[in-house]
Amino acid sequence: MKVAILTSGILPVPAVQGGAVENLIDFYLAYNDKHNLYDITVYSVWNPKVLYHPATKSKKNHYIYINTNSLVAKIRKKIHHLLKGDEYYHYSIEYFVDQALKHIRKQGYDILVIENRPAYAFKVRKAINTKIVYHLHNSKLDNHTLYAKEIYEFANRIITVSNFISNCVKTIDPNDTKCVTVYNGIDLNSFSAQSSTIIDRNKIGFTTEDFIVLFSGRINKEKGILELIEAFSILKQYPRIKLLIIGSSFYGKTNKDDTFITALKEKSQTINNRIVFTGFIAYSDMPNYLKLANVAAIPSVWDDPFPTTVLEAQAMGLPIITTRRGGIPEEVSHENAILLETDEHFIDKLADAILDLYQHPEKRKAMSQASLERSKLFDKDRYAKEFFDAIETI
Repeated sequence: MKVAILTSGILPVPAVQGGAVENLIDFYLAYNDKHNLYDITVYSVWNPKVLYHPATKSKKNHYIYINTNSLVAKIRKKIHHLLKGDEYYHYSIEYFVDQALKHIRKQGYDILVIENRPAYAFKVRKAINTKIVYHLHNSKLDNHTLYAKEIYEFANRIITVSNFISNCVKTIDPNDTKCVTVYNGIDLNSFSAQSSTIIDRNKIGFTTEDFIVLFSGRINKEKGILELIEAFSILKQYPRIKLLIIGSSFYGKTNKDDTFITALKEKSQTINNRIVFTGFIAYSDMPNYLKLANVAAIPSVWDDPFPTTVLEAQAMGLPIITTRRGGIPEEVSHENAILLETDEHFIDKLADAILDLYQHPEKRKAMSQASLERSKLFDKDRYAKEFFDAIETI
């Protein structure tokens, strides 16, 4: 069977520039290569780092790259925008799809998988007659989506990362039979306390006596980082409770006039001796930093579909403080996580949960064991197998 994968048009595959979706694509491609399943061609934006990635040497997986950042491509994109105007997505993404389809329409694929951009299907359907699969990582398809019914009808199968996302799709058709939930997976060999390297706490500003609460992910409003910092401000009388923030720091390339960034800086000043920003950390180094923590805080204040940061913290045996939003409750259990409502008392509850785990080491130990046990459900090979099973059932 010949399968084409249309990626998002933003980050390259293999995931040489990171990206949760791109890492998940790498996982099922590696599984395909290992088990010699299908002839798969991936359509991705170009990045020179892919030349040195071993995945591109696969005999089963093939990679077609579209350079969207060269001078010629930038001129063509502008012309594309002038001629076609505003389409469904940003004109740079629409240009990527058009270029990919020039190759795709000549290949005779049996199945085309669209990664997280279901409205690609408008152009795909015009170009080729093949089975279409959406792999939805976000709530990009529900009854509020522009042209929702048409986009829904184009699909033969819709693979979602959580029941939460499936239920969003079912607002279009309550009798839906297309949706299949396939939970994300991670590399449990990499995210393991046994395989990770010990980092000297003193080198990044902590002591061995400190109780470290870890946040990892994008630093934006939706991830609840401001509320987490505000919760720490409540805990001023507990100087041993420290905060480690892994991700793009607000001291990086950000708009100085961004009101959220300004508020984050101001709030951080009240606990600046108890907070460490690492900035960007390579994905391969993440387990080493997670190992530093006593507790993981993932305080999303939006309907997070199925964040892999939860799975990573769980696999490292961390007790988890998180929220009852989106697909997060599907990732954890009451044995290994404290699930909070994001109501008007959220910040106080967040502070109380941190203090509770700080003061009760036996509870942390039990939650840690529960995290390790639950993490076994989210192995990357299980994810990849279920992904291909869902395609086979079309």
